Amino acid sequence: MKKGIASGAFDYKKKNKIKIIKTIIQSIILLVVGFILYHAIFDTKQYAVPDHAQWSNTNGFVALSYFGVARTGTSELIAKKRLDQQLQALYDQGYTTISQQDVLDYYKSGKPLPPKALFLSFEDGRNDSSLFAQPLLEKYNFKATILSYANKVGSKESKFLQPKDMLKMMKTGYWELGSNGYRLTYINIFDKAGKLIGVKDENEFKDRENASYYTHYLMDFIRDENLVPTENRKQMEARINADYKSMNDIYKRTLGFVPNVYMIMHANYLYGGMNRLVENVNADNIKSMFGMHFNREGFSFNDSDESLYDLTRVQPASYWYTNHLLMKLRKDTGEKVSFVTGDQKRAAKWTLGSGAAEFADNRIALTSLPAGKGLLYLKGSGAYSDVKLTAELKGHAIGQQSVYVRYNRKQDSYVRISLEDNKIIVEQKEKGGKAEKLQEYTLKNAAEDAAKKLEIVMHGNQLKLSLDDVQLFNGQQIKGTINGGEIALASEASRANLKDDIYDAVFDDIKVMSVTEAGSEQKLLYKNGYAGIEGIISRIRNAVNASFDWAIDTF
Repeated sequence: MKKGIASGAFDYKKKNKIKIIKTIIQSIILLVVGFILYHAIFDTKQYAVPDHAQWSNTNGFVALSYFGVARTGTSELIAKKRLDQQLQALYDQGYTTISQQDVLDYYKSGKPLPPKALFLSFEDGRNDSSLFAQPLLEKYNFKATILSYANKVGSKESKFLQPKDMLKMMKTGYWELGSNGYRLTYINIFDKAGKLIGVKDENEFKDRENASYYTHYLMDFIRDENLVPTENRKQMEARINADYKSMNDIYKRTLGFVPNVYMIMHANYLYGGMNRLVENVNADNIKSMFGMHFNREGFSFNDSDESLYDLTRVQPASYWYTNHLLMKLRKDTGEKVSFVTGDQKRAAKWTLGSGAAEFADNRIALTSLPAGKGLLYLKGSGAYSDVKLTAELKGHAIGQQSVYVRYNRKQDSYVRISLEDNKIIVEQKEKGGKAEKLQEYTLKNAAEDAAKKLEIVMHGNQLKLSLDDVQLFNGQQIKGTINGGEIALASEASRANLKDDIYDAVFDDIKVMSVTEAGSEQKLLYKNGYAGIEGIISRIRNAVNASFDWAIDTF
């Protein structure tokens, strides 16, 4: 009885201590956040204009346009931490941002640009893009253009910037304004059954993946279920002209001017084989209203032969790692880049065969070559035969992430387990032979951003494989000639992704154990996960970061 009372008293005191510690931590966080917010409000920084006298580049510039920025990232919006990493890398490569006027002067007057010139922009005119990008522009002294939809100006949707916000941003020198058009509306929508849905605004047309066809409001005649136009030329021109007029009127009324830059939605349609009559009415309006037009997407480099009304840019996806962006820039420009390695100590345990690899905490992000592979070999694993390997695969669902066991590079023999386009594929290859598919499983209802926990056991000529703690097979026969070799990782873009031939395979918490003759685990051969104090520090750091994010979002 007394023992129970003493135990309860001890628990009570312990709980009080924990509460006190939590209160102290929260108070410190709030004080720091208050300090940051105070200086963010009252210590307004100004953009430092680069010295144009030092510029000598007449070759051209790259253009990057992000959909938007979010605190932790979404399927479309890049996380502020990842944006910081990418801008840091661009800064370290020697990139200097250029203004809209610099672009105009380059094409109209032949004025040179900085050695590595970057036109940076953020689309959709979102508040969070401004909030999270502003300190990064200040950090690297970068200038950017933020684009908006005219019909969101004066709207009650709080996520969009309003004219007073835009004008205030311009005063700092870090921001210029641009436009994505009047509205984001789709026409000629057909579902997968071939049924005509018609015209829908962005907010009404959420399930685009289940549509077999659609196009943007400005890109075509409005058509019926047989794709026959339901409007004549004059009606089509009046409809499209009305959109441009509305855009012009709204910007002049609220801002006092029409932004100089236009990025039409959707990219790659205008001058890309669309109906000539529709093309002409768009082109006439664009040239009369704007100083330049980024019409294309998918290629980042603009040379001196480009037209001011047919410029191109790349829209980095939110799931791109820094080396993915650098690999893309190297491909488009032909210039050398210095890839990001991250933790040098962890990287030293691997040999890079091709591509680029970044090591961060318990994660390895392996970026492929364009239309090629990324390959990493675990040092000292050449004699590995009977092993158990576990890892979490966190790359984008469309692409190939592979783990090799018993990889003999001289003989080009191996056992390979791949997660490819939401399928698990198991292959073996003997010396001088072709890769032979042993098993294939389609992952049904797999979330694109969900981690896939892989467990591989090689024992004798038997292979066991589990995914997310579900055993796929137990005892797959492997040819006896494939009896030893390295552990390797690989990445490769999917043939299904026509827009992007670069891919980031992502491996978390890799662990390799030797296996005894009896089939049990024996010795730890390699571990890339957290151990001991590292894990504690990581959890504390994540908790503090989450608290800061919560405080900033709340206050």
